[in-house]
Amino acid sequence: MKFQISMNKIILIEDETSVVSFIKKGLQENGYEISVAFDGRTGAQLVQSNDFDLVILDIMLPEMNGLDVCKEIRKTNKHVPILFLTALGTSENIVLGLENGGDDYLVKPFKFIELVARVKSLLRRSNQNGSAPEIVEPEVDNEHVFQFSDLILNDYTKKVTRAGEEISLTSTEYKLLLYFLNNPEKVISRAEILDSVWGVNYELGTNVVDVYVNYLRKKLDHHEDNKLIHTVIGMGYVLKKS
Repeated sequence: MKFQISMNKIILIEDETSVVSFIKKGLQENGYEISVAFDGRTGAQLVQSNDFDLVILDIMLPEMNGLDVCKEIRKTNKHVPILFLTALGTSENIVLGLENGGDDYLVKPFKFIELVARVKSLLRRSNQNGSAPEIVEPEVDNEHVFQFSDLILNDYTKKVTRAGEEISLTSTEYKLLLYFLNNPEKVISRAEILDSVWGVNYELGTNVVDVYVNYLRKKLDHHEDNKLIHTVIGMGYVLKKS
C-alpha cells in the first residue's frame, strides 16, 4: 500500500545491509527520500554537507560510533532530529544516547510500524518548532513571545534569553522549555512531559525527563540565584519563581 508523498529527506546511518534494505524500502514506500551511509564518519560528513529533515543513527558503527557521530552533528546542527537505533536497550545506554544529543531511540529488533510512528512524531514536532525565516523580529508579538520572570522565549525567532543573555538550546530542550512556559505554576508529571514533548510512549522506568530537566536547569539557572524549574517530590516538576 502506498502512502501520500511527504518529500522529507532522511539519512540512515547503519552498517547492517539487511537492516538498511528493510528500513530504506519501507520508508520509501511511505514517501520519504532516503540517503544511506554505511559508516559513522561518512554519515557525519553527509549530514554536515546536506540539508536533512531527520537522521536515523545506529550506535554500533565502523569508523566512528553513533554517539560520536551525534556529537559531531550537534557541533554545527542543533535542530535536526536524531533517532537512535540501538541493540543496547538498558536505561543507561538509552539515556547516554539522549545525553549526547539524540531526540529519540528505538531498540532493535523493532516493528516497522513503530519506526514509522517515531519518524512521523519527530518530523511533526521538528516542523512545528523549525527555524523561522531570517527576517526582522517584530517589536511586539504576544502570540509568539512567552515570558516568565526574566526568561523570554520567542517562538517566532526561536530565541531564548534570560536576564538579557541568549541561551542556546537543543531542539528537545527547546520543546521542553516551551511546554513548561505553556504551563507555568502547574505541577507536571513525568508521564505528561513524555507524552507532550516526545509524543510517544516511553518506558517510565527510564529517566529521560530527569536528564533533560537537569540540562535545562544548568542552562537557565547559570549565574542566577532565582531558580525556575523545581522538583515536586513524587509528583513531577513545576516552573515557578523561587
